[in-house]
Amino acid sequence: MFCLKVDQEIEWQLFQLHHSEELFNLVDRNRQHLREWLPWVDNMASPVQYHSIISMWLKQFADNNGFNAGIRYRGLLAGSIGFHQIDWHNRQTSVGYYLAKGYEGKGIMTRSVQAMVNHAFFDLKLNRVEIRCGVDNLKSRAIPERLGFKQEGMIRDGEYLYNQYHDLAVYGMLARHW
Repeated sequence: MFCLKVDQEIEWQLFQLHHSEELFNLVDRNRQHLREWLPWVDNMASPVQYHSIISMWLKQFADNNGFNAGIRYRGLLAGSIGFHQIDWHNRQTSVGYYLAKGYEGKGIMTRSVQAMVNHAFFDLKLNRVEIRCGVDNLKSRAIPERLGFKQEGMIRDGEYLYNQYHDLAVYGMLARHW
């Protein structure tokens, strides 16, 4: 099983089928917090629904086309992080992440994304990492800004979220600038 220690408090653990209930419970306890920026939250009504999603993530990992991992903080599931897909021809990927409300303000996501970018550039030898965040999602935008990503633009009406469109800020980092 893919597991990577970020530091003394944080590790990533590739989601497996037996994590379905734990993942569902994390999302369910944080439903109001997460649904503000994640369009799929309302659709997750049972742990069983994660079986097909986790199977898809495991295939993605096996195909060397990204992954989705749980962020464990002091052993407890605190959120999720992953590479959406890897474009091997252009040597680039994008990072997605979320964190349960009770874990905010501890530097967990900044350290996790920093480790993701290190993995992308040093282990996978990619050239570019992108992060897209809702323009008004200031906590999420603070991560790439804190890590020195360059804001490259905005995608107007870039995501349809709960019956309305919202704009996405696009951040990029190149290997040579990392």
